[in-house]
Amino acid sequence: MSYLISGESGDWEVVIGLEIHAQIVSQAKLFSGAATAFGAGPNTQVSLVDAAMPGMLPVINEYCVEQAVKTGLGLKAKINLHSVFERKNYFYADLPQGYQISQYAEPIVGEGTVVLDMPDGETRDIGIERLHMEQDAGKSLHDQDPKRTFIDLNRSGVALMEIVSKPDLRSPEEAGIYLRKIRSILRYLGTCDGNMEQGSMRADVNVSVRPAGSDALRTRTEIKNVNSVRFVMQAIEHEAERQVEAYEAGGEVVQETRLFDAAKNETRPMRAKEYAHDYRYFPDPDLLPLVLADEDVERIRKSLPELPDDKKARFVSDYGLSAYDAGVLVAERETADYFETAAKGRDAKQAANWVTGNLFGALNKAGKAIAESPVPPGALGGLLDLMADDTISGRMAKDVFDEMFETGKDPAAIVADKGLEQITDTGEIEAVVARIIAENPDQADDVRSGNDKAIGWFVGQVMKATQGKANPKMVNDLLREKLGG
Repeated sequence: MSYLISGESGDWEVVIGLEIHAQIVSQAKLFSGAATAFGAGPNTQVSLVDAAMPGMLPVINEYCVEQAVKTGLGLKAKINLHSVFERKNYFYADLPQGYQISQYAEPIVGEGTVVLDMPDGETRDIGIERLHMEQDAGKSLHDQDPKRTFIDLNRSGVALMEIVSKPDLRSPEEAGIYLRKIRSILRYLGTCDGNMEQGSMRADVNVSVRPAGSDALRTRTEIKNVNSVRFVMQAIEHEAERQVEAYEAGGEVVQETRLFDAAKNETRPMRAKEYAHDYRYFPDPDLLPLVLADEDVERIRKSLPELPDDKKARFVSDYGLSAYDAGVLVAERETADYFETAAKGRDAKQAANWVTGNLFGALNKAGKAIAESPVPPGALGGLLDLMADDTISGRMAKDVFDEMFETGKDPAAIVADKGLEQITDTGEIEAVVARIIAENPDQADDVRSGNDKAIGWFVGQVMKATQGKANPKMVNDLLREKLGG
């Protein structure tokens, strides 16, 4: 996928790397037993460890470690059996310790690969540089008082995974696809809920530009804490254009941290970009190195669910779906599960069309997720059965579905209540066909003279006469038999 920015001196290529901060799904924090529920009152989920009270020592949460290893395996990455927690020293008012416990030189997960399905049908391999664990900081609240900033430490100590990509992304669209793919994998694994609005997943975006065809990496900037896929794509686009304008004007790009202002569609400086030595990393003296055994990793590997890529391949091979349809269905685990239940023992392609067409359309219009669908998968399967045995036509099925979505009623009950059963009695349909032909001799002669399109008019008249209940295929066949069309 080619994405180039035109400048006076020629075309420019954008080079992108993402650092995704994903909150680990866990009932307790990384180094304390404090709760992690979203939306709790300020400072109601803070232990003495989280508040950095003197003498308090961190104790590693084993479940969080397993979640990180599971994520690494899901990213097809190397699991490091020996990793080390280090102190990353910097000062913020919402960082009570004066340092963040993170991993630097020896992370728990090394290099991996994520495969992207591109719109043109091709795939792109994006490298994962590393995944490391760290604790989150608290939150500064600047809008509660005109003169004071308040601190909420509920997030302080919450377990995060930082997933760092290699600089392999080349366009805003690729970055969006990558971010969605990572979120999909995390949700399948159950290691992060991927809710960007609540802050449990956010991205730092590294952007640089270079003349098209060059292999050299130029100075990059980092856009901090972007909390939606759309904003990530917009931030990349605007920052890349800003950098191209700077180089074209004879200037330079400064390595710095920037913020994206969605309202103004621009990035602006936040602070000079720190280098690793500015943080004075050193191994945390309160925590021993984290040592895993091979059998621990294998146990976690065996617990992995079927992941999106494998599920997509199975949907193509077992159900005969196109790669595109399979990709749409497996993007969210709930959608894939819904489809499989609805399609069981039925026409899988038809089931896929109803899920991605009618169901998705109704859900989008109602602002609902598939888990909130008033039409359960078994009920949709029942609707497909009614079409398969010619109880109702495909046209009737759409009306039945709309009522199912609105009322939650069973499809068979709706069909029975409204008398929508399709007419499949040959004699009954044949009588209507004969009457319509007799009443319209000119149109009949038109069909007999070779105007095959005119037969559609007769189909419409028969369907109208039977209130849409006649089997359309039988109507077509009988008309062609009578008129020789």
